[in-house]
Amino acid sequence: MNWKRKRMIGVLHLSPLPGAPRFAGSMDAVCEAAVADARAYRQGGADALMIENFGDLPFTRERVAAETVAGMAVVACAIKEAGVELPVGFNVLRNDVSSGLGLAATCGGEFVRVNVHTGAVEADQGIIQGEAFSTLRQRKNLCPQVEIWADVLVKHAVPIGDLGIEEAARDAFHRGLADALIVSGVATGEATDLEDLRRVKQACPDAPLLVGSGAKVESAEQLLEFADGLIVASALKVDGMLDNPVDVERVSALRNVMG
Repeated sequence: MNWKRKRMIGVLHLSPLPGAPRFAGSMDAVCEAAVADARAYRQGGADALMIENFGDLPFTRERVAAETVAGMAVVACAIKEAGVELPVGFNVLRNDVSSGLGLAATCGGEFVRVNVHTGAVEADQGIIQGEAFSTLRQRKNLCPQVEIWADVLVKHAVPIGDLGIEEAARDAFHRGLADALIVSGVATGEATDLEDLRRVKQACPDAPLLVGSGAKVESAEQLLEFADGLIVASALKVDGMLDNPVDVERVSALRNVMG
């Protein structure tokens, strides 16, 4: 992605997909909601979309099921068929970057988000370990043009060991060969700490840096002092509520603040 201007990446929080405990029984309904959100992001001025199986609680630390990958592919195709011409990326929760790369290769994706690329964390799924070795080799063989966006000390988890945020960032960027870094708050929708952003940018000045949670109109200017882009969802929903559809006016307001 071109980082010459500050980028807004709108997250498509998909409704539960087939196989998930809360799947409502209709892929058509899942696609309709995703397409409506994608159109709102595009109309409001977002630069890219990130497709995420957000509704598939509880998540696995292993590979997701085949039906999950198939469902995400169907959504990606529906967005393209609807004429929403924005770059698309994938985040297969909790940490299935292999499936993410497969989706990107087959659906024309431009990036994947990796929650744990290097190191290890303890999360509600148990111990999750980074697989940078296999990820980079799979990317090289399958879709070398797809970018890897790696979280640094990812949300909803605690790192194993006493590795500081600067060291974690350097490991992900210099040793894990990530193409961009993501810094988030402690949970979905929670504010990203400005000092954490500053420390990561200072540690890896050449790495594109994205805010992974909690960005709002009120905080965007401060965050973008260090960050090159914002990954946003919660603040851009109707009334700022996570479960609501995307509000095009909120997207436009954030885009205006970003410039």
